[in-house]
Amino acid sequence: MFELSEVPMLIPPVPWASVHYGGNMLASTKIIRLPDQAQQQREVLNATPASQLYAVFDALNTLSACAWVINQPVLDIIINVFNNKGSKDLDIARPPSECPSPPIITAEMSPEEKSKAMKERMQLKQTRQEMYSLWCNELYRLSIANHFRDNVFWFPHNMDFRGRVYPTPPHFNHLGSDVVRSMLLFAKGKPMGEKGLDWLKIHLINLTGLKKRCSNKERLAYANEIMSEILASADNPINTKWWQESDEPWQTLACCMEIAKAVRSPDHTKYICHFPVHQDGSCNGLQHYAALGRDQGGAESVNLYPFERPSDVYSDVAELVEQERFKDMNNGVEIAKILDGFVKRKVIKQTVMTTVYGVTRYGAKYQILRQLKDIPEFPKEHVWQASQYLTEKTFYCLQSMFSATKEIQDWFVLSAQLISKIGNKPVEWVTPLGLPVIQPYYKQSKSRLYGLVSTNQFNMLEKPNAVKQKNAFPPNFIHSLDSTHMMLTALSCLREGITYVSVHDCYWTHACDIDRMNRICREQFVALHSQPILEDLSQYLVDKFGYNASELLNDNSELDFTMKLLNSALNKVPSKGSFDLKKVLESTYFFS
Repeated sequence: MFELSEVPMLIPPVPWASVHYGGNMLASTKIIRLPDQAQQQREVLNATPASQLYAVFDALNTLSACAWVINQPVLDIIINVFNNKGSKDLDIARPPSECPSPPIITAEMSPEEKSKAMKERMQLKQTRQEMYSLWCNELYRLSIANHFRDNVFWFPHNMDFRGRVYPTPPHFNHLGSDVVRSMLLFAKGKPMGEKGLDWLKIHLINLTGLKKRCSNKERLAYANEIMSEILASADNPINTKWWQESDEPWQTLACCMEIAKAVRSPDHTKYICHFPVHQDGSCNGLQHYAALGRDQGGAESVNLYPFERPSDVYSDVAELVEQERFKDMNNGVEIAKILDGFVKRKVIKQTVMTTVYGVTRYGAKYQILRQLKDIPEFPKEHVWQASQYLTEKTFYCLQSMFSATKEIQDWFVLSAQLISKIGNKPVEWVTPLGLPVIQPYYKQSKSRLYGLVSTNQFNMLEKPNAVKQKNAFPPNFIHSLDSTHMMLTALSCLREGITYVSVHDCYWTHACDIDRMNRICREQFVALHSQPILEDLSQYLVDKFGYNASELLNDNSELDFTMKLLNSALNKVPSKGSFDLKKVLESTYFFS
């Protein structure tokens, strides 16, 4: 049996009209997913007038109102692969019975052989346990999909404390893996129209990961060139390799099958399409930073500026890192010589992607280390040193490319550090849509550790964790901005009658409505960043955490100096560059 809160709903979710009621009809749903420590934000939300949150409620209700159905042909193929021992290449969990048998330890073995065999047995035991866990998870997801295969269903939504939106069923939803997403279709179909088939083909090429730096026109031409592969994949998926080599193989197969149906219909413009087409932000966190700082160079790197072909910030950073490595190699740096030919986009991509969300040098080093380990040709004895070297070079190149981003991040960090240190309070702000946000990071008191206090007393007894408060403020604030942009886009799509759902910075709609959704998301981004966001944040922080002159001691004490430093930091908004924000309206690859 399924828990009510863990599966989709067979009726539309209850609309959110207050912070206390909405979402599931028969199961309790909290509008914000908050840890126990976040009692302060609960109290602020309860005290916030409902009228201040109406826009947030409406955005949640828009996303929850999207009806879905199961893509039955794709589900049947996935079940077939799952029942035939799964597939590692296609990311279908294999049963634990496929784990190799452990070596047998015999009396004739030497102590070294026994030790080696025992170690191998332990590793295989762990592998078998992991395989069993993944297999059970896959079985559960497929059971849910199969249970709902003939139904129309809905996903109720709620938020985290920053305003990022999630469907509440945890195991099966459109935020899930490639496998799950491939099984989902809009319940409402729409005629493809004149450009719908073109957008479906472009979407297919985007899913494959091919032609990353090609224009939409070139991607469409490539899709037309390989139409025989697309149709073969749709007609005989098990025996066709093309779709199986895609970055997102199952979504690629589902798209191939939809294209085949459309092109074989009497008139593809009238073909009723249920397939969701995606548009992804181009390193969305850096897009928000570039807009906040009006950073021309940064805007060009993350496609805020219109070009005929898309920019790829990951490739741009990789090229700069390679230039630095080449200089060091010529200067005799040994690790730079060893890395010759290994500074690739994939190696530094995760670090570039997460630096905007506060990844530390320590975390980045392990990100790069994992990528280098996966390169068979790279000498394993140099992985540690190479990852340290590339981390430093990647951070250096990012700072040179995104100087305004670094200045804004530093202002966020300093402000949060001083607020938590002097005011002894967690950092808080209000999003442009009126959602109050309080960072729930506290030091654990001894009383709490021994269970001597209730949840309601946590914030009275615990002090803010200054390190977490300062490190988390930059990414959390940017997350609250990308959530605001998503909600504004959702509300505008609702007004224009467009089906719309999102996976954070990935927006979904019907193929025929892609042009309209693209126009809306650009207009809303420009409208959002035309507001004095940093100035408003500065004023809010000054009013909330700053000190009046009469409150200062004026005795040159350390506390007095630090209080003055806090006031100065909160008032010193980072300067802006010369980027014309309206250029976003003309940028084809802002979301693509």
